[in-house]
This record gives sequence, C-alpha cells and structure tokens, in this order.
Amino acid sequence: MGEKGKKSKTMSKSPRAAKEHKEQLERLQKKDPEFYQYLQQYGKDLLTFDDEDEDFDDDAEVDMEDAENQLDDETYQHDIPEEEEKPSKNVLTTEMVNSWCKSIREDEKLSAVHSIMKAFRTACHYGDDTGTDSSAKFAVMSSSVFNKIMLFTLSEMDRILRKLLNLPASGGKKETIIELMNTKQWKNYNHLVKSYLGNALHVLNQMTDTKMISFTLRRLQYSSVFLAAFPSLLRKYIKVALHFWGTGGDALPVVSFLFLRDLCVRLGSDCLDECFRGIYKAYVLNCHFVNASKLQHIQFLANCVIELIRVDLPTAYQHAFVFIRQLAMLLRDALNMKTKEAYRKVYEWKFINCLELWTGAICTYSSEADFRPLAYPLTQIISGVARLVPTARYFPLRLRCVKMLNRISAATGTFIPVSMLILDMLEMKELNRPPTGGVGKAVDLRTTLKASKPILKTRAFQEACVISVVEELAEHLAQWSYSVAFFELSFIPAVRLRSFCKCTKVERFRKEMRHLIRKIEANDEFTNERRASVTFLPNDNAATSFLEDEKKMGTSPLSQYVTTLRQRAQQRNDSMMESSVLVGEKSAVFGKKLDQIPDSDEEDDIKNDDGATVFSSSWLPGGDSRANLPKEEEKKKKKKKKKKKGMEQDEGVGDDEDVVEDLVLSSDEDEDEDEEDTAEEDGNEEQLGGSRQQNKKQKPKNLSNKNVRPHHHAKNNKSKKRKRAKLN
Repeated sequence: MGEKGKKSKTMSKSPRAAKEHKEQLERLQKKDPEFYQYLQQYGKDLLTFDDEDEDFDDDAEVDMEDAENQLDDETYQHDIPEEEEKPSKNVLTTEMVNSWCKSIREDEKLSAVHSIMKAFRTACHYGDDTGTDSSAKFAVMSSSVFNKIMLFTLSEMDRILRKLLNLPASGGKKETIIELMNTKQWKNYNHLVKSYLGNALHVLNQMTDTKMISFTLRRLQYSSVFLAAFPSLLRKYIKVALHFWGTGGDALPVVSFLFLRDLCVRLGSDCLDECFRGIYKAYVLNCHFVNASKLQHIQFLANCVIELIRVDLPTAYQHAFVFIRQLAMLLRDALNMKTKEAYRKVYEWKFINCLELWTGAICTYSSEADFRPLAYPLTQIISGVARLVPTARYFPLRLRCVKMLNRISAATGTFIPVSMLILDMLEMKELNRPPTGGVGKAVDLRTTLKASKPILKTRAFQEACVISVVEELAEHLAQWSYSVAFFELSFIPAVRLRSFCKCTKVERFRKEMRHLIRKIEANDEFTNERRASVTFLPNDNAATSFLEDEKKMGTSPLSQYVTTLRQRAQQRNDSMMESSVLVGEKSAVFGKKLDQIPDSDEEDDIKNDDGATVFSSSWLPGGDSRANLPKEEEKKKKKKKKKKKGMEQDEGVGDDEDVVEDLVLSSDEDEDEDEEDTAEEDGNEEQLGGSRQQNKKQKPKNLSNKNVRPHHHAKNNKSKKRKRAKLN
C-alpha cells in the first residue's frame, strides 16, 4: 500500500509540474524569442523536465519557490527505509537531518542542500506567528534537532556556497562578488545565499545566550563578503553587530567588533561610513557614566573605535573632523551663553570621554599625514574645557584635561603650554589651607569630574590633587628635559613652585614640591653642561638633535623621576581597583579578550567542539524561551536579597553602613546632585542638606529591623492617652 501511495503521488504531481513548465516556456517564447532560440541551440536540457537529484557541479537553474514546493517529497523520501513508518509531515526528526547531512558530505546532493536550508529556515523562525502561511511545512521540532540543524548549517554552509559559486575556500573582496553577480552560477544559487544570511540574521535577534550569539557571528564572519550583494541585509547586520558590541557580555563585544572590522575590510566604502557613524554613537551611549567597574569597559570600547579607524584613515578623518567640530560647538555655546544647561553639556562624562577617544586616536596615528591635522583643534578644545570654570571643585576635570594635553604633546612632539594650567591650581586657597573636613575617603580622580563641598575640604582630596599636580607637571617637563631651551622653559614653573612651598601650611605638600624642584634644578645642570659647548643658533635645525642619544636612553634626572612617579601611580590605581573588586571583577575580562580570540586556522580546528558545546541546551527561538529568563533572574535576585538580609543580621546595622560607604570610592553619590549645578556654588548646600535628611530617614528604618518592637510601642502610647483622659 505504501508503494502504491507513493506512485500515485508522483503520478499526480508530474503532469501538473510538466504543464506548469510548458506554460512557462510558452510565455518565455513570446516574451523573448531570441533567448528561447538560444536555449534551443545551446541548452536543450533546460527545456526538458528532469526530477533526478543534481550534484554541486550541475548548472541547471533551480528556483527557490519550486524547491520549497518539492521539499516535502524530497525530504521524506530521502534515505528513509521503506519498512519504517513514515513520520508526521509537520515533524522534523533527527534521522531526516542526519540523512541530509550525510548526503551533502558524501554525495554532494543539491536536493539535500535545499532540504537542509528549508529546515534551517524553519529552525530560525521556530515559534514565530506564521498564521495561515502554507509555506511553513515543518511546525514541530525538538531542541536536539534544532541544535543539529544550526550547528551543521553554520559550520558547513559557507563551504557549500563557495563550492557552488566557484569561489576560493576563504576570503574574497567586494569586487569578486560584483563580478560573480553577472555569472550564471549566481543566478542559479543566489537564493541560497540570501536565505542563509537572512534566516541567520533573524535567529540572531531571537538568541539570548552570549556564547550562542558569539559562535553564530564567528561563523557568519566567513560569509560576510556575500553581504555586498544585499545592501539591505548589510545595514541590518551592522546594526545588530553594533548592538552586541556595546551591550554584550563575555567575549561577545570582541567577536562583534571583529565581525564589523571584517565587513569594513572586505566591503570598503559600502559600509565604512555607516560603521564609523554607528560605532561612535554606540560608544557615546555606553560612556554616559563612569565608575571603577566601567573604566576598563570604556577603554576597551575606545580601543575598538581606534582600531576601526585604521581600516581607512582618509575616510575616518572626514568623520572625526565632523565629530570634533560638534564638541567645539558645544564648548562655544557654553562660553557664549554661560547658562547651567550649556555648562552641563560640556562638564559631563559623555563629552569628556569623547575627548579621551579622539586624544587616543590622534596619539595612535600621530605619524599619519591624514590624521595629524586634527591635533590642533582638539588641543584648543581641551584647553578651553580646562579653563571654562576655574574653581577648585573642577580640579579632577582639569587634571584629566592636562593629562590629555600631555599625551598629545608627547605623541606629536609639539610643545603645548600645560604648566600654567597646573600651576594655577596651586594658588587656590583650597590647596594652601590645612584640611578642615577630616581625613575623608580615598578619592579616585579617574572616576570623578566634580568634587562636592565636603570632599573638597578633606585631606584625602587635597593629597590626591597635589600628587596629581606633581605627576603631570613632571610629565610635561620631562618631555622637554632634553631640549636646548629647558632652562628657560622651567624657570617660571620653578619660581612658582618655590612660592607654593612658602605659602602652604601642609608639610607633606611642601616636601613633594621641594623634591620636584630639586629634580628640575638637576635637569638644568644636565642640559646647561652640554649646552655650553654647542655652536648652533636656537633657530637652527641642529637644535632638534640636541641630546638625541641621551633621550633614547632616558638618562635625564626628570625622566628617571617620572619613571618612579608612574610606578607609584600604578600602585595607587591598583589599590583602588582592589578595593572595588566586588563591582569591578567582571570588567577586567575586557583587557584580555583580544588575546583569547583564536586565529582563523585555530578556529577551524575547534569550531565543531565549540559549536557542540554551545548548541547543547534546550533553547528554542520563540516567546516562551524568553519569558522564562526573567523568572530565573527574579529567583536569583531573591536569593541575593536573602543572603544580604542574613549578612545584615549577623554583622549588625552599624557594620552594614560602613560597608556601603567603603564601596563608594569617590563622590559618585553626589554627582547626580552636582550635575544640576554650575560653577556657582550656592545651590549645592540645599542639595547636601537634602541628602543628609535622606540619610537620617534611612537610619531609623535600619534600626527598626533589629530590636525595636512597633506593637509594644503603640500599646504604651495608648496607655498614656488613657491616663491623661482620666486625669482630665
């Protein structure tokens, strides 16, 4: 009965298919008789109807819609024993997938490729609301079948497509695809390429596991060159990759960036502009706020932007010029309008991190003629930002600007007058007076732009500022410690440092400054001894080679002193990160990610093992799988809350308050209040008073958790009222 049923189906379908084929040929003969005549002469096999399986080398044109219509018969009749009972038509089984994979690997059957691509589409759209779509032949599959389909297709489809299209096994450029689009192979098989890339993009938007997304992107990177033929898909892939780059965890940001960089290298102008604009916007969105745990992540994002610029420096220059000009316009508005809103747009983390980004880019490509001209406008903007509001509360921001100027000066070999920005800080009363706010907490100037009034009066803040002043001034002078004009350059800074030593009442600060003054004097002697024997004039080109050998060895007193200062600063920053290990441990992964990504050859060796571990879960695309994730997260949060409550009961209320305060390494709590302020300091007292009232309100809540009995207290109040009523 089974054989008769099969025969009846083939008999019923073959006349219908032959009739449709004949009608198409008749329409072709009327529409384009010349082409029909050409087919009669050179392609008679195309005018005949053949149902047999085809190999990869067959040049017959296969329409995607016809392949999907024939897929059911090909799928269920392919390598299934006649004795076994035929499964339900809407169910995809492991045996079916295994038979297709075996036919592709061993026999290279094109019908099996169409079958696996149909199954891949079903897997990617599994769980979607298809409605009455008749093309959705397969509606049911298990997670193991889904994993097998995804793993095989992502691992093998790039090789299959390249063999069908007669392309090299790897690589390729946009020009190769443009030439390929005019060939017969592309007309025959471009629907397979589009189906593979389009369905993979759809399932990427459904995935929630970072390892699964990373594996999928790594495999799609091999086929990224095909996106040159599909501009709409290319734009969507760029958006998805940028989203994962900015928000992903573990190794996903690195994998996403490598995918974007590969697109820019292979496709060139087709995606460079969109990638440059998109990655800059994504960077800005991820650097609105800075704390100890986000420092390395923001630095990683900046390094990625700088690395992408390397792909095409002339094109990147055009975009960098526009973005730097936007920063200049914001600074101009703040200088002209002098309003709270205008100041806030400049003195915020987003603006400062953009300055840091372009400083890093200019320092990296300072030797390139395409990028070097941007150093001057950026230097002017940074200097203007540092002088915008010259108050002690913005010392951290000014020191950050000085550090950026020192980096640009060292990278470009250009003198930038930084010393006046630093020495002006020493003349302000906040650094000359003894601290009146106590010792205070350790201040991390890397995560602070504006200091609150209480922190401004602490000893910790004063020490942090004075030490940073010494470090940055020494860096600036060390850059020119081999210059023939060092004596004239260091004269005014030495005079003002001596003046600060006389005025300050803090012995620790006086000791630091005297040590720096001694190093400046020693460097004066170092340069003057060699300067006495020179014969060239100051404006001669020979002045640039003065002490060139000593500069390479770093033998000047200031250079050696700066080396010790850098080591001390590194130890201080490391101690800051250790104290915030609870919030910063995950961010340390970003510094090592680029080293962890294997080369392409190594990845080919481990791709199957990696994919087998990634696609081994019970996840399936659709709404149900996503709905379960928030519940799991809620359970984890509840467990964490229970643990915290247990810790509070064991340690006590006072200990808990100390722990919370120790985690705050700087004035980050006050930044939300301070963002609404300008350089005017009058409005901050009210905000500080409000924060103190909130702290007072929180303390009774903590006390009520322990030994206070509210019911007993209420009974005492009622008894007192009754006694008063009786007395009256």
